[in-house]
Amino acid sequence: MTEPTVPTPRPRRNVFVLLPLLLFGGLASVFLYQLVSGHDPQQIPSVLVGKTAPQTTLPPLEGVSGPDGRAMPGLDLSGFGDGRPVLVNVFASWCGPCREEHPLLMELARDPRLAIVAINYKDKPENARRFLATLGNPYAAIGVDQTGTTTIDWGVYGVPESFLVAADGEILFKQTGPFTLESVAGGLLPALERALSPDARGKPPTS
Repeated sequence: MTEPTVPTPRPRRNVFVLLPLLLFGGLASVFLYQLVSGHDPQQIPSVLVGKTAPQTTLPPLEGVSGPDGRAMPGLDLSGFGDGRPVLVNVFASWCGPCREEHPLLMELARDPRLAIVAINYKDKPENARRFLATLGNPYAAIGVDQTGTTTIDWGVYGVPESFLVAADGEILFKQTGPFTLESVAGGLLPALERALSPDARGKPPTS
């Protein structure tokens, strides 16, 4: 009499087969939501918007001169500049999107209503100097943050990021990722108008 044959258990591969499909489905749902809702994934909310900017002080990027030929100063936001709103731009020479947005920063630097300053993030000084020599220098001051500790105070996710700070130190606007023509026209410039009109603080920009 032969013994009954015990069926060999089959490997449980169903979960591993379905896992990539589940991940793909989840990502597709996120992208579909952003597409339908019109949400811009670069516009990541910042807990600092509406609060006072960190009073950042950083050493200068040595070897860089300003338009007057003098050495470019480091970053000192303890007094928040000369009474104009300040656009704080976090950049690095190794950052491709920083190169993409740089022509827009050069154009914005011609606007007398604001000053543009920079935090040079985890960069080699010689590379940062070459970056500015090649693409132009839109900044009134550049502070070097080689360790990345200062940008933590600003809640920076990555580079580039930019913050519009009113003359009284309040952060009015944050741009995550590179500026585009659309983000400048629809985000930065309306925020600049609010910065120049204190009575308009807290009111949504008009479209």
